[in-house]
Formats: sequence, C-alpha cells, structure tokens
Amino acid sequence: MTAPETEKTSVPEAEALRERALASLTTARARTTLLTSCVEDPDLTAQHSPLMSPLVWDLAHIGNQEEQWLLRAVGGREAMRPEIDGLYDAFEHPRAERPSLPLLPPAEARGYAAEVRGRVVDLLTAADFHGSRLTEAGFAFGMIAQHEQQHDETMLITHQLRRGPQALTAPDPEPVPLFPGPAEVLVPGGPFTMGTSTEPWALDNERPAHPVQVAPFWIDTTPVTNAAYQAFIEDGGYDTERWWTPEGWAHVRQHSLTAPLFWRRDGGQWLRRRFGATEAVPADEPVLHVCWYEADAYARWAGRRLPTEAEWEKAARHDPVSGRSTRYPWGDADPEPDHANLGQRHLRPAPAGSYPAGASPLGVRQLIGDVWEWTSSDFLPYPGFRAFPYKEYSEVFFGSSYKVLRGGSFAVDPVACRGTFRNWDHPIRRQIFSGFRTARSEAV
Repeated sequence: MTAPETEKTSVPEAEALRERALASLTTARARTTLLTSCVEDPDLTAQHSPLMSPLVWDLAHIGNQEEQWLLRAVGGREAMRPEIDGLYDAFEHPRAERPSLPLLPPAEARGYAAEVRGRVVDLLTAADFHGSRLTEAGFAFGMIAQHEQQHDETMLITHQLRRGPQALTAPDPEPVPLFPGPAEVLVPGGPFTMGTSTEPWALDNERPAHPVQVAPFWIDTTPVTNAAYQAFIEDGGYDTERWWTPEGWAHVRQHSLTAPLFWRRDGGQWLRRRFGATEAVPADEPVLHVCWYEADAYARWAGRRLPTEAEWEKAARHDPVSGRSTRYPWGDADPEPDHANLGQRHLRPAPAGSYPAGASPLGVRQLIGDVWEWTSSDFLPYPGFRAFPYKEYSEVFFGSSYKVLRGGSFAVDPVACRGTFRNWDHPIRRQIFSGFRTARSEAV
C-alpha cells in the first residue's frame, strides 16, 4: 500500500514518539531476555510441542524481523544476514519442521538480535517520523515492538507446554472477595463505532473505523470461571452431543477431550499443571486453555451463546453517556496496573471480578487482560480494509477457518492490547491463553 507523504512532526512530538518507541522496544527485549535466559541451551533448541517453534527460532526471528523492517525498510541499511531471511520466514517453514533447519545456535542468535537492536537504537535517535505511512507516528517501531511482544506470548505458551522443573515465577494477583455484582449486564442496542482510524500503532485488521448496528444483548459481567466450567463437566458436558457443533463433537471424540488442557482429576479434585507446577484448579479464576468448540458447547449448555465480535467490542468500548467509542473499557488512558492483568506481571488470571477500575461504563469487568476471549465471529476484514504493510499480517488469514479472540490475556503486553485489537486462531487451539464469556439476546 502506498501512502502520501505526511506533514513533518514537531520536535516535541518527535521526542515523545522516540521515548515511547524506545520504552516499548526496551520492555519487549527485557521480556524476551527473561524468557530465553531462564532455561539452559538444550531447552532453547528443543521443540517442546509440534505446535510451537523452538525458543531459539523465536529469538532469531524477532531479530530478523526487526532488521528487515527497521534497519532495511525504514533506515535503508544493507542487509546484515540476508542468508538467514528464509530460515526465519514464518510462512516458508511450518513450526513442526523448524527444528530440522540450520538455525543459529543460542549464543549466535542472542548476539545477532543484540547487534540489530543496537543499530535500531541509533536509527531511532535520528528518526523524524514523517515521509511515509511506515514512519508516521513511529508506526514501524510500534509494529516491531508489538511483534516482539506477540512472540514473547508465544514463547510463554512454549514454557507452559514444556516439561520439566519450574523455570518462571511471578507473584500471584491480589486475592479479592467473591464477586457480589450482577451476573450479566444489558448492553443497549444501537450504533457504535467499531475499529479505529486514529490509533497510531493500530494494525491493519483493526482499521478503518466504521459504524455498526448492534441489537440489545446481555453479556456476562466477568469471564466464565473454573467453577462454572466444572459444573458443565460434571453435568456430562463432554459426553452430550447436543451441546456441540458437528465439527466440535468430532474433535472431542477424536481427541478424547474431557476437560480443559492441562487439567486432570485426582480423586474428587481437579488439578492443573501451570508452568511446571501442579496445583488445585482455583474455582474463582476465569477458565483457561479451552478451545472455541469447548467455549461454544458450554454456552449452549448454559442456554446462552458466545458474543459476536461486534458485541464484544461494543461492550468494551461504547460509552452510552457520550455515545463515543473509547480506547479501553475505562476510557482513553493507557493501561495501569489497577486496570487490568497484563504484561506477564502475573502468570495466571486474576479472580473473577478483579480490577473494578478497569470496568466499562456499564460495569463489565476484565474485558482487557486475564484471558483471551473467544467470540462467535470468523476473522474477516472490515469494510474498506487495506493490507499494510504486508498482506501476510492479516489478509491471508481472513475466512471461516479462524475465529476471533478479543481482550488479551495476562501474557499480553499493553503495547499489543487495546479495545480494537483483534486476535485469531483455529477453533481447535487450546494451548493459547484462551477463555470466554457468554451472551444472550435481549428477550423481545
């Protein structure tokens, strides 16, 4: 996509953008370092699941994408390691075959990523953020910070799948009293503005902003909890075909699913494995590691349904008083720790009903952070969508093969999470940090 040249950024604006870009890149790299330094080299080069890359592949891929987009595309620099571009092309090599590639060993991958970053910092120092859509408002730097954080979440998933002693620790979220509020909230019908045309670092699939008409509906005040999901299990949910779509039922039978991923029953108690430790499943946490088919079946069992993507976004962004769509449920301010469970600050969801400061104007809680929330919608382009800066970011995934997830999880950094942010995955995926909440149409 070719964009017209933009107006020159003022000096104060440029300095603010430089600070934001550098802070976002630095935060991402600190997390990457943590995730790749907490285990020995054999764990970095091993493939812990055919669903995931070796951690060392992610590390070098992060550096390679940063080199291609910031040093080459923005800075016009010559390629540092052109011979490795193909090795770290996610579309050229499926995850299952990446361990067989001649990947950079851990020390070399670290050195390469560090050298790229050093040159990027020099480039950022002189950036003026005008001249093209790629550089406007520091978009390319924001895109790369988001890309690294997305791979950090992927690497955290690999750590969850990894067998062996616990390698990561973090404090637990603050305990909260059992949520006393209403179980559901009515979202009024009418139009709202979905997507964005003004968020400077928003990705192509979030654009453009467009009006959407939504009928009135009820939505769960909090995500579905482990206790509620256990009731579905105990009522024979996994053994009752009528709750499942035909594809979901076939998947359950073929793979003998009986509970969320990482759960097992020990006598009369459910246990789960979480980052190398085994613990009792906490009743008040949002359920985690369920696929779309499981979420959909639970909703049917409960006499409800999954919200559409538009319904989810209206619940998260629409302010019924002003009539406008805000950046986040709590307003336009960037996330703070009292708003949401983000950034790998904790290694688990917070109890249902946490973060009252992050509630929407209608009182819906935990729409941002804790668990990605499955919606009923296929991943499709918005009206007027234009791929930027490359079609492989979104366009090649559009269609009925992928379902949309919203809201982010405890593993998502704020730079890669906002009220318009769209995630997507196959409906069978369970290793991701996915949960859900349910909805129902208002009775006529």
